[in-house]
Amino acid sequence: MQHANRVDEEEEVDFPGPMLIQKLEEVGINSADIKKLSDAGFQTVESVAFTAKKNLINIKGLTETKVDKILEASLKLVPMGFQTASDYYVTRQNIIHITTGSSELDKLLGGGFESASITELFGEFRTGKTQICHTLCVTCQLPREKGGGEGKAMYVDTEGTFRPERLIDIAERFGLNG
Repeated sequence: MQHANRVDEEEEVDFPGPMLIQKLEEVGINSADIKKLSDAGFQTVESVAFTAKKNLINIKGLTETKVDKILEASLKLVPMGFQTASDYYVTRQNIIHITTGSSELDKLLGGGFESASITELFGEFRTGKTQICHTLCVTCQLPREKGGGEGKAMYVDTEGTFRPERLIDIAERFGLNG
């Protein structure tokens, strides 16, 4: 089984998440109009799909007709409607639970931290919030059968507490190379 962090550079991988605005070319939007959107600050198809038509019309060089076509194209790529319970059930079946490294905490969380969701940690100073985040940076890379997600981590450090050297100890604990 190939891990996501070992993908060859030439191999194209379709990751879930925001689509670059250039994807609009695949549904009939010309590159000149995409450049106008990009120059106006739009970098993803989602950012276009969630923007009011009146705001897109204000972009220099885009007519109301072009904006209608752009919005129609973006809505083909970005699901904006309601979802049936059956469809939602299928979506929930793809959720991965990432282990915290603590079986008791994993039990409290219903199996670990869920993928495709946002989880907020809060608490007093020195209660383990950063430790959990450091551990998740490692465990998210583990194979699924070991409680991981076979993925990658992005750590947004707003307080200057990220310690990459700490990850080496945690990686070794889970049998990974630091």
